Amino acid sequence: MIDKNEPRVLLLYPPEQRWPGHMVKPNGSLAYPMLGGALREIDCYVEVYDACVGNEDDNLDNFYKSTKLDSGLYKVGVSDERILEMASNFDIIGLTSIFSSQETMVLHCCRIIKERYPEKILIAGGSNARWRSDNFFNVGFDIVATSEGEETIKQIVETYRAGSRNWSKVQQIKYIIGGDIIDNSQMGKVVMRLDELPFPAWDLLPNERYWAIKAGHGVEYGSEDENVKYASILTSLGCPFKCTYCHIGKEVEGSLTQEIGRFRIKSDERVIKELEYLKYELGVTQVFIEDDSLFGRKKRAMRLLEKIVELDLKLIDINGINIIHLLKKGKPDIEMIKLMKRAGFTDFSLPVESGNSRILKKWCSNKWDINNTDMEGLIKAFNDEGIRIDANYMIGFPDETYEEIQNTIKYAKNNAEMGVDTSCFFICIPLPGTEMFDYCIDNGLIDGDVEIDRMNLRSANMVNTIVPPEELERLRDKAWDEVNSDDWKKNRKSLIVRVEE
Repeated sequence: MIDKNEPRVLLLYPPEQRWPGHMVKPNGSLAYPMLGGALREIDCYVEVYDACVGNEDDNLDNFYKSTKLDSGLYKVGVSDERILEMASNFDIIGLTSIFSSQETMVLHCCRIIKERYPEKILIAGGSNARWRSDNFFNVGFDIVATSEGEETIKQIVETYRAGSRNWSKVQQIKYIIGGDIIDNSQMGKVVMRLDELPFPAWDLLPNERYWAIKAGHGVEYGSEDENVKYASILTSLGCPFKCTYCHIGKEVEGSLTQEIGRFRIKSDERVIKELEYLKYELGVTQVFIEDDSLFGRKKRAMRLLEKIVELDLKLIDINGINIIHLLKKGKPDIEMIKLMKRAGFTDFSLPVESGNSRILKKWCSNKWDINNTDMEGLIKAFNDEGIRIDANYMIGFPDETYEEIQNTIKYAKNNAEMGVDTSCFFICIPLPGTEMFDYCIDNGLIDGDVEIDRMNLRSANMVNTIVPPEELERLRDKAWDEVNSDDWKKNRKSLIVRVEE
């Protein structure tokens, strides 16, 4: 006999949106493996469906086709009917909106599911969802997770098992009842000892499809290497820096999210256990470390890199490295850079951010001192190890002057002459949930009702700035062309997954 109160849970990645010429990368983030691991702890049936790539019942060729949307962007993924077919078999459906670029597709998925199956319980999570929760409730979401969701999802399932849809005792959520939004965000506590978190259920992901596409972090699309089998791993959460353009800066004690921005680590033993599982059980050969700040504890990070070398894994990318972590008293940390090479690095993105001390101090958490850093030596150290360097620069900070933008471009030119392969220029984005967003609202630089599909690195979103938005976009495009060598377009093109329109 089937227990009507025993739920089936679907964790649904939405289809992706892309801009013309934009790299398509199936999400495959650790959000769902971590939630799936939590649900397995309470013996709850759970599946993951990535609507960008589908599953074994879908034709993978569809990934290389896209549909133009009214916004001018392109949708990459399965049809609405396919999403509805998957949703029909589940009672609770969770969708992640970590990034602003996911919001439109997440809201769309909710609308079509609720219209067809109003009885389904829909949950939204991720930084974008929690900071823009009203938008999610308006399209039919029942619950928005306001913090890390492993314990939350278990409480939702246990409530359902008890035959109830009264979410009043579920911690770290907002939920809607009778048109009213109830805020439980301050109930419960953030997990400080990360070893207490469930073991991620990587096997729930459509790994074989990701590996066939070969578009993950640090993976060259179109590689002929049949042994490209990669996975993401988290060894820490949070960040010691509080940059104004990052949501982590506001995720502190007493905030909506409580203190999930606080830097916390897994033990070496736990990380090694996860690495060994990926290699020996899943067959992974390459890993991407998703940490917001892996080198927040540098000696620990170096121990983990040594273990990656020992396991004969290749470290293809690291999120959240800062220039200060690559230095010793302003000079390049040669030992660190050599270890990165041994661990598998062939390409590295150098997060320069700005060529102005004032900008770095005010907006970028003063993470490094431009006046006391041997940048030439740092670039040379990477070149000596045969590691290709992409340098990332941001322009268009809320109070940035024309002269300061030119300083950044000039600084980028100098770095290119010293050995940077590609210089990447992006426009600063005041994302919802950041201190910069609040500053821009307070100073009339953006409207609170933002066009979420324009909140991307391509678009100047602020108004009434010292340098007008149209000029910012012109300067950005000009900098790409002027600073980079003649073959930079070829280099960029090789990284783009070609999707038919």
